[in-house]
Amino acid sequence: MNIELPLQAKDILKLLPHRFPFILLDRVTEFESETRLKAIKNVTLNEPFFQGHFPSLPVMPGVLIIEAMAQAAGTLSILSFGGRNPNEIYFFVGIDNARFKRQVIPGDQLVFEITQLSAKRGIAKYKAVATVDGEVAAEAEVMCAKREVEV
Repeated sequence: MNIELPLQAKDILKLLPHRFPFILLDRVTEFESETRLKAIKNVTLNEPFFQGHFPSLPVMPGVLIIEAMAQAAGTLSILSFGGRNPNEIYFFVGIDNARFKRQVIPGDQLVFEITQLSAKRGIAKYKAVATVDGEVAAEAEVMCAKREVEV
């Protein structure tokens, strides 16, 4: 698989099975196979979750920040394996040590830095850090597992 950075949204859609409104990555800016990945999510007021979380004080839900981290970690795995077959899914299977340090609001740009900690038998563990303007917004260890599914 030939990887030309940055990967744009259209390229990410070729890798991940997620679609609107659940695709949470806009760009991949850095990648080192089986080592690290850097990705971006531009947070805008027209995100569907802001209609209810919270209308008078829009804050991105922490669970969606964690999901975006898992999508970035899955992208690192997919790119490291040279792509994803149509019958493969990288499931988010674990989370440890999740911490939220600041609110993420419309206009913020979330930068995800994913570092692979270990990988064996199709399961990988990652350190994930989400920042806004260099300030940590959230961090966690996430696990993704590669599984075959019926299509």
